[in-house]
Amino acid sequence: MGALMVIFSLQPKQRRKTTDSVEDELELSAVRHRPEGLEQLEAQTRFSRKELQILYRGFKNECPSGVVNEDTFKDIYAQFFPQGDASTYAHFLFNAFDTDHNGSVSFEDFVMGLSILLRGTVQEKLIWAFNLYDINKDGYITKEEMLDIMKAIYDMMGKCTYPVLKEETPRQHVEVFFQKMDKNKDGVVTIDEFIDCCQNDENIMRSMHLFENVL
Repeated sequence: MGALMVIFSLQPKQRRKTTDSVEDELELSAVRHRPEGLEQLEAQTRFSRKELQILYRGFKNECPSGVVNEDTFKDIYAQFFPQGDASTYAHFLFNAFDTDHNGSVSFEDFVMGLSILLRGTVQEKLIWAFNLYDINKDGYITKEEMLDIMKAIYDMMGKCTYPVLKEETPRQHVEVFFQKMDKNKDGVVTIDEFIDCCQNDENIMRSMHLFENVL
C-alpha cells in the first residue's frame, strides 16, 4: 500500500471515545490546527467520507497538534525504512507535500497530495512527481536535481535491493532518463517534456514505480 498510507491510516492506539464523526473528532482540545470542513475535503479529493474519517484519525494519532513538521515527518518515515537512511528522501517528500512552503504539513496538505497519488490520473501523478523532482521549484528539472532524488531513494532502500546496487547506478539511470526527456538538449527538463516522455516510454513508466513504491 505504501508507507504514507500505512502510517496515517493506522487506528489510534488509545481513543478517547468511539465515533464515526470527523466533526466530533475536530472538537478534541488536543487538536490545535483544524482541517477544513469534511464536505469541502470530499469535494476536493477522491476520498469518501469514511476514508477521510479513517485517514484523519490516523493523522491525529501520529500528529496530535494537527500538523507535521519536517523532523516528525522524517522520524515517522524512518520507521518504515530501517535498513537505509530515509532522511534525505523524506526531506524532499515533505517539501512536495508542503505546498504553501510554511514548514509544516497539515491534514489538508496531506490528504490532497495523497488523493492525487492514489486516485489521480496518470497526468496528475506525473505533475506531482515533476514537482518532487523540481527541488528548487523553478519550473525545470536539472540533471543534478534528478540525481539528488535518485540517490536519496537508493540511500533509503539501503541493502534491500537485489542485486546490490553499485555506487554509480543512480547516475547511470539519470543519464538514461535525461537523454530521453531533454528533447531539445538545453540541459533542463520542462514539465511538458517530462509528461510527454513518461507517458510514451514504457521503460520510464516502469521505473517510476520505484518512486510510487516508497510513498
